[in-house]
Amino acid sequence: MSRIAGRFQQLAEQGRTALIPYIVAGDPGLDVTVALMHELVDSGADIIEVGVPFSDPMSEGPVIQLGHERALANGTSLHHVLNMVAEFRQRDSETPVLLMGYANPVEHMGHAVFADAAAQAGVDALLTVDIPPEEVEGVNTELARVGLDNIFLVAPTTPDARIERIAGQASGFIYYVSLKGVTGAGNLDTGEVASRIERIRSHSDLPVAVGFGIKDAASARSVAAVADGVVVGSALVHSMAQAIDQGGDHQAAIQVAAALLSGIRQGIDGIAS
Repeated sequence: MSRIAGRFQQLAEQGRTALIPYIVAGDPGLDVTVALMHELVDSGADIIEVGVPFSDPMSEGPVIQLGHERALANGTSLHHVLNMVAEFRQRDSETPVLLMGYANPVEHMGHAVFADAAAQAGVDALLTVDIPPEEVEGVNTELARVGLDNIFLVAPTTPDARIERIAGQASGFIYYVSLKGVTGAGNLDTGEVASRIERIRSHSDLPVAVGFGIKDAASARSVAAVADGVVVGSALVHSMAQAIDQGGDHQAAIQVAAALLSGIRQGIDGIAS
């Protein structure tokens, strides 16, 4: 059983919902990411989603796009990201780590080389935004060879036939994008989210995590009532950027993000109480 499957099983037995923070590796600094990951775990994260910086992050809204720009300006590469995960693993061997990014860096490294390096570093899964299920066989084969999960996105507009195809190739969990458009945009319709999750579950037994549009304890609480996991990204990236803009240092940025995540954790856990 993978670390991700084990974590979801553990949480299900406890009647709890997974909290999955998203951060951009190398933002706000190369020396920040590992410390931030540990602080987020201490603040209630169950799985860490680490964004691999890319020059054209087409699925991201302005907040995370700027995070990618800052990370690239700091010189962050896929090799750096893998080294960060390896360093994180020196203290934490239990928290699952998911890399989210785009096909180009992985394909440039080579699917087999990437899979071996990621497994050695302690990565648990990969989500590549721009590899459709029709073209995933090559990377899926290599990820499966080393025991890494492949996470797929399902959008509000994804038809049932495509959901079924995705479900047949996914492992770990399915990531439901709760809003049309890019990250950080729009307002959540929890009723619509619940309806779409039921459709996904009719095709797959995998846990379903929901992201895009979850910004605070209230929005996280509403989604946690119907989903197996809640992903928080733009709000965390924005909180750190704002802390830096207001004159704070990297440690201040980490603490602001940790406080935000802790509040969201408390909101989610209110579901079960």
